[in-house]
Amino acid sequence: MFLQSGSRALRARWQVSNCISRAALARTGGPARWFRATRGVLAVKPVLLADIGEGKLPVCLIWPFSNFAPNMVPAGIVECEVIQWFVQPGARVEEFSPLCEVQSDKASVEITSRFAGVVKKLYYEAGEMARVGKPFVDIDIVGNAKQEDLDSLTAPGPDNGTSPATPEGPAPVSATSPSTMKPTPEQASAPQETTRRDRSKNGNGSIATPAVRHLCKEMNVDISQVQGTGKDGRVLKEDIHRFGRLREADGGQQPYNPPLYPAAAPCTNGESAGEQEETVVQFTNTQLQMFKTMTRSLTIPHFLYADEVDFTNLCQLRTRLNKVLAASGDKPATPGNVSKLSYLPFVIKAVSMSLYQFPILNARVDIDAETGKPTLVHRRQHNIGVAVDAPQGLVVPVIRDVGSRTILSIASELTRLQAAAQTGKLTPRDLAGGTITVSNIGSIGGTYLSPVIVEKEVGILGIGRLRTVPAFSADRQLVEKQVCNFSWSADHRVVDGATMARAAEVVRRVVEEPDVMVMHLR
Repeated sequence: MFLQSGSRALRARWQVSNCISRAALARTGGPARWFRATRGVLAVKPVLLADIGEGKLPVCLIWPFSNFAPNMVPAGIVECEVIQWFVQPGARVEEFSPLCEVQSDKASVEITSRFAGVVKKLYYEAGEMARVGKPFVDIDIVGNAKQEDLDSLTAPGPDNGTSPATPEGPAPVSATSPSTMKPTPEQASAPQETTRRDRSKNGNGSIATPAVRHLCKEMNVDISQVQGTGKDGRVLKEDIHRFGRLREADGGQQPYNPPLYPAAAPCTNGESAGEQEETVVQFTNTQLQMFKTMTRSLTIPHFLYADEVDFTNLCQLRTRLNKVLAASGDKPATPGNVSKLSYLPFVIKAVSMSLYQFPILNARVDIDAETGKPTLVHRRQHNIGVAVDAPQGLVVPVIRDVGSRTILSIASELTRLQAAAQTGKLTPRDLAGGTITVSNIGSIGGTYLSPVIVEKEVGILGIGRLRTVPAFSADRQLVEKQVCNFSWSADHRVVDGATMARAAEVVRRVVEEPDVMVMHLR
């Protein structure tokens, strides 16, 4: 009955609409015409560099909007270094074709084009710092714009980053017009994709990881003169060392950088050796990002809490599990083909278990920009960052959702991230989104440390060196124990000492009795 009444109402409205249409036709003497205005598209698009640091956007996304404003840029990386260009002015690019390679906060990212057209202008040279939210390349999406029309276009202002106004430029054209997007016969006959090596040569750059580029700076080697032997002409560390040996054999045509601290000449007759000599060394991009991050981190009021943890039972459990992994041989591999467990996955899992009881340690502090009022934002997932000593410097990749992972899954992801850090292949997603950090400085050396809290976190754990010490057992017998010092730093604005001590006690009990983890597997 309801459907019938609804159908009658629709038919009545349809009849009324037809009557109105017929009346309009009788007055105008012809069919009614409907017009829809479309937004004009400029011939030249200034491509703006998007934020690639905080995971807000895909790494290959370029902001195509001409009305982009700085306040639309997500909070994250504000600048990045242009490593190499794959295109030059006058080159034709297709959609998603590589434009350039940039490095920001210890990660190298290849930027692709959002438009198909002809490159008109490059705003930066290789090695310069590009600003996020500012134009870095102009692309003529029409492909046949005249030079006088291009000169009439005004580049976006440095303050607002908006697209140029064209009061005297060409008439707006449609970006989807078949005639404008159709390539010439010469372009159609050319191969769609050139090799990466050719793009590197055209862009005055070579394909190499940040670690290799850092080695070039240390050895004062021009990477463009090195013939790469890796895949697609990639320059490897072995190529740099080989180039250095050949250079020395040729009499040092390209001089090495002198040592920062050469041996001082002996003083004679008690006289002074002369004025102090100083050498200015510029920060690398990795060092510069660390400088900025740690400067912001030290505005957080820290307090330190240290504890000694007995690893004896964990050492025995780890030994048994490694024997099981070694005996598996060619049997179905574990997740990520983990062949050996370290102590770090167990500690990371213990930290995650403590966060369920003390979620404040997994939160972050936000301050309202208008009112200045602080708020505490709790986060559900335990995304634990792990400090890694990489060739290009300290990096902190993130193991995501540790609470739902097993020990083997944590070990597998940890192995992947460590391998990517050593080769400079960490992605922005690998470095973003951490909620608490674990730093295992004991793998290098040192018993005690005072770790610095990472920005947007309220806690960090520093692990010291594992050592064997004499101790008394419950029956007063002298035994050997494996002990390690845990050093916690917390944000004293939101975490008090008692909360930190209770959370650290949970981690200590779990590590000292690792069988407890079996009862809390998720």
